[in-house]
Amino acid sequence: MEYNHDHSPKIENLNRAFFIGIVLNLAYVFIQVIIGLKINSLSLLSDAGHNFLDVGGLALSLLAFKLSKTKATEKYTYGYKKASIIISLLNAIILLISIGAIGYEAIFRFQNPEPIPGKIIAIIAVIGIFINGISAFMFFRDKDKDINVKSAFLHLLSDTLVSLGLVFGGIIIFYTKLYWIDPLLSIIICIVIIVSTWSLLKDSIRLSLDGVPENIDFAKVEQAGKSIDGVLDFHHIHIWAISTTENALTGHLVVSKNLTSEQIYAIKDKLKHELEHLNIGHKTIEIETDEKNCEDEKC
Repeated sequence: MEYNHDHSPKIENLNRAFFIGIVLNLAYVFIQVIIGLKINSLSLLSDAGHNFLDVGGLALSLLAFKLSKTKATEKYTYGYKKASIIISLLNAIILLISIGAIGYEAIFRFQNPEPIPGKIIAIIAVIGIFINGISAFMFFRDKDKDINVKSAFLHLLSDTLVSLGLVFGGIIIFYTKLYWIDPLLSIIICIVIIVSTWSLLKDSIRLSLDGVPENIDFAKVEQAGKSIDGVLDFHHIHIWAISTTENALTGHLVVSKNLTSEQIYAIKDKLKHELEHLNIGHKTIEIETDEKNCEDEKC
């Protein structure tokens, strides 16, 4: 999946989606906790814990967008843009930690299954399908523009699928009285969380370590510089993410010693334009001249 790291989604367009998603899912968490405790359903309680973490994730993602819009200062020359990467990593780690608690309780419950009303589980899960489905749809359009939006979308989509699984599980329990289905569904929830979170975790770690963003082809960037007339080499290239929506590059262009200043500026402008199309918005290009064949001592 590629992210547009330089044409970021407008925060104004996402404020409403985040707010609605947070309110709806928080209300659903309360419903799940109350009913889950009343009927002693591990699958409902574990899914409630997962949904609560998603609410926190949505709030953190919204905070990340707001911090990414802060202005640069003398101490933070990029502002707080990097916070969006740190928050995406934190979201992934929190979700993975939650798997341990859910899985541990599920294994224990397998050994001691308890009678639970499958019909109520199915009804509550149907509510979850609508809440999570609506919330996920609001992030669908912008999911490929930012890793935090993708995080919100994947979490809500996985919640929708989990709720769908709980519906079928509740129906099976209602008709068969196979109560071990409840902890089994909890383990399935863990697997869904791992699958939906793993790529997010890898992307977040890469960006946190200033690795080349996934939507950047290093070879194409290098070739973009070397293919320009008058350029002899393009090296010392460093590419990293300033935030989840912005990329930066520094590099050295080696040009012919016979070029005029105007020609050199034209080459730099052309390269910067090419880099824009390669998802790099912030460019710092240093010019070097080929001095091997320079006859002038001033070279």
